[in-house]
Amino acid sequence: MSEVKLEDIVSLAKRRGFIYQGSEIYGGLAGTWDYGPLGAVLKRNIVNEWLKFFVDGWDDMYLIDTSILMNPKVWQASGHLDTFHDPLVECKNCGGRFRGDKIDKGKCPNCGKPNTFGKPRQFNMMFKTNVGPLEDENSAAYLRPETAQGMFTNYKNIIDSFSPDLPFGIAQVGRNFRNEISPRDFIFRAREFEIMEFEYFIEPKDWEKSFAKWQKDMHSWFNKLGLDKAKIKEVEVPAEDRAHYSKRTIDFYYDFPSLGFDEVAGLAYRTDFDLKNHQKASGKNLEYRPKDGSKPFIPHVIEPTFGLDRHVMAVLSNAYSEDEQGGEKRIYLKLPAHLAPVKVAVFPLLKNKLELVKKAREVYEKLKKEVQGTVMWDDNGNIGKRYRRQDEIGTPHTITIDFQTLEDDTVTVRNRDTTQQKRAAISDILQKIK
Repeated sequence: MSEVKLEDIVSLAKRRGFIYQGSEIYGGLAGTWDYGPLGAVLKRNIVNEWLKFFVDGWDDMYLIDTSILMNPKVWQASGHLDTFHDPLVECKNCGGRFRGDKIDKGKCPNCGKPNTFGKPRQFNMMFKTNVGPLEDENSAAYLRPETAQGMFTNYKNIIDSFSPDLPFGIAQVGRNFRNEISPRDFIFRAREFEIMEFEYFIEPKDWEKSFAKWQKDMHSWFNKLGLDKAKIKEVEVPAEDRAHYSKRTIDFYYDFPSLGFDEVAGLAYRTDFDLKNHQKASGKNLEYRPKDGSKPFIPHVIEPTFGLDRHVMAVLSNAYSEDEQGGEKRIYLKLPAHLAPVKVAVFPLLKNKLELVKKAREVYEKLKKEVQGTVMWDDNGNIGKRYRRQDEIGTPHTITIDFQTLEDDTVTVRNRDTTQQKRAAISDILQKIK
């Protein structure tokens, strides 16, 4: 198999309805992407697995869903108004603007001219908007650049409503917005994206033990996604590169096609930075009161963060496969069955034979009731084209209803990865697929 390139992933994603350019009929808008029918289901499947793995299976995790718009005082207290900046450089020759820490300083990536950049200046990445009928400084607000602050500002509500023991976590999956200077590399760096993360509140003395636990669990999560272990690596972030709130950060990198190793998730020890600052700025007491009557204190926080869009990109990249079948190249997505957007597809061998179509519809309806996930009906084109189409979207199994089915109630079940076909009784299909 030839080396997979990013353009291979982008092409398949567009061709098969996973991901489209945002506002495409108007030429698009840089850094925005739309998920098509299959991409939306794949993303939902990843989220559902994440919730099962990190939230539903724990007694001490509380899932919330907070507003994208927040009181601007939140961003002042969190440090984002003062520190959430990227270095911006501008090419004096073509006017192109780029992140100064992501380019070769020798030449402009747009026009190729050498030594054309001026001094870098700091650019705040938050999207600014206005709330209410008047546009002035009093109505200024921001689209959230991270989901974390919604969890910190609801920490007191969770304490008051549920009285949890330490340690406990607050989890959230949600959209975030960053006005990236130069969005690039498909959905890897976009201006609108989703994050899955939780804030895990602990006693300060337990931070190293808790950090090590979540570090291990994050590797277990990547394994659950079926990602190749050889393509995952940890990067310890040095103090000068850490976020303003972090005392220790490990980034988890995946080896993306054409891009090489880059960040797909992170693990940070945020100390008591956020709660302490919100307590000071809001005037509200955010201390945790131990139930044994010992002295109240502000908990410290471990934060595992997972970029959902980058997870989608990693899963697609990891699954993209090529082989040769019948003397022709075959492209297929070797997706884990629990992530595949379509679990099984049903074909009538011939679409113009009413008895085959009727029988196939019976099987299709039965599967739709019993199989957890999408079941697809496909009668478009000859059987070979249908196989190739289902292979490209990662459908683990296809079921073909043929003339033998009418005689003995058996069907042909085809395996995506091996292309092997076996006869199975309709009554046994569910167990075969499971």
